[in-house]
Amino acid sequence: MAPLPVYMDYNATTPCDERVLAAMLPFFTQHYGNAASKHHSFGWSAQAAVDIARQQVATLVGATDKEIVFTSGATEAVNLAIKGVAELYAIKGNHIITTAVEHSAVLDTCRYLEKKGIEVTYLPVDASGQINVQELEAAIRPTTILIAAMYANNETGTIFPVKTIGAIAKQHSVLFFTDATQAVGKLPIDVVAEDIDLLALSAHKLYGPKGVGALYIRRRNPRVQLQAQLQGGGHEQGWRSGTLNVPGIVGLGKACSLAAESMQAENERLILLRNRLEQGLLALPETYVNGDKQNRLSHVSNISFRYVPNQALITGVTKHIAVSSGSACASASGQPSHVLLAMGRGNQIARSSLRFSLGRFTTEEEVNTVIELVTATVNTIRSQDMVWQLAQKDELPDAADWKL
Repeated sequence: MAPLPVYMDYNATTPCDERVLAAMLPFFTQHYGNAASKHHSFGWSAQAAVDIARQQVATLVGATDKEIVFTSGATEAVNLAIKGVAELYAIKGNHIITTAVEHSAVLDTCRYLEKKGIEVTYLPVDASGQINVQELEAAIRPTTILIAAMYANNETGTIFPVKTIGAIAKQHSVLFFTDATQAVGKLPIDVVAEDIDLLALSAHKLYGPKGVGALYIRRRNPRVQLQAQLQGGGHEQGWRSGTLNVPGIVGLGKACSLAAESMQAENERLILLRNRLEQGLLALPETYVNGDKQNRLSHVSNISFRYVPNQALITGVTKHIAVSSGSACASASGQPSHVLLAMGRGNQIARSSLRFSLGRFTTEEEVNTVIELVTATVNTIRSQDMVWQLAQKDELPDAADWKL
C-alpha cells in the first residue's frame, strides 16, 4: 500500500515542480528588481527574465510573445477577457454565448454582465457533456460579440471541439474565448490553427506556482481589443496594470517549458494509470464514468457511485485520499455539481460522484491503493445503508434523483 494520504486532486492544484521552484528562487533574493524599473540593472535582469517566460508561455500555445499578458491567475484572465470584450465591443452588440458547464469564473462573470444589460445564451450539453456545434451556430445573432467555451471540462475532462468552434466564430466574425486552464500543458494547443482569439491559463494547474496566470490576446486577423479592468501604471501593454510578479512569472514560464518537453510521454503514462483506476472501481456494481469517454483529458476520471449517500462517501473516502466531488472553487457550497446536473444526472448522482485527477507524481502503487480504499469504503457504506437495500428491491422513494 502507498503512503497515506494519496493525492488525486491534480485538477484542483498541482505541486510545484522542484525544477520550477529552482528557477524561481533567485528572483526572490538575488534578482529582486522591479521589471518596470528601466534605469538600472536590477530592473533590466527582471525584465529579461519576464521576456524569456513570456516566450515560453507563447510557444506552448502557438502564440507570439507580444500576445501574452500576465495576470494573477486564470480567474483574472477570464474576467479581463469577457468583461473586456463586453465593454469595448458594446457598440457592435451585447450578446455572449457560453455553455452550461463552464467553470464558475466564466459563469459568474457572465451573470455579472447580465445585470449590466448583456444578454447571455447558456448552451446545453448532452449526456456525455458535449455541446452541439449546430446549436451553437444557430445561437449566433447579429449582436453576438463573443463565444466563451472551455477547452476541456475541469470536472469530467471532456474536451470540446475547439477547432470547430473557432471556425464557426471566425466565419461569423465573432470573437472566441476559451478557458484552457485544464488543457494547457496536457494537450497540444495552437491558437492560430484553432482560430482562438483569447485564451486563459494558470500556472498552478501545470506544476507552477499559485497566484500567476496569463491571457493570450490575438494581435492579427483580427486584432483583438479589450477594455482594461485594472488601471494604474499601464503595465503589460496597458492591458493589466500592477507590478509584475517576477518570480511567479519565471515559474510559469519554466512550467510551460517542462510541459512542452514531456506532454506526449506523460499523457501515455497517465492514460494507463487512469484506465487501471477505472477498471478497478468499475468492478463495483452500479458505478459509472461521467463524461465523453472518447474525447477527454488523459488524467481525469469522474465516477458516480450510485446509491451511495454523498456525505458518507465523501467522509469515508477523504480520510485517506485527496479527491473532490467537483470543482475546488465550488466545494464549499455543498451543492451538487452543476456540470453533472447539466448532463442530465439526477440530484443524488451528481452529489455522489468523485473526480479523480492524476498527475506527474502519481504512481501505480497509489492507483492500486485508491482502488482498494474506495472499494472498501463503498462496500461498507452500502452494507450499512438503507438506500442501497431499498434500491435492490426497487423500493427507493426518490429513485429519480439517482437517475443516470
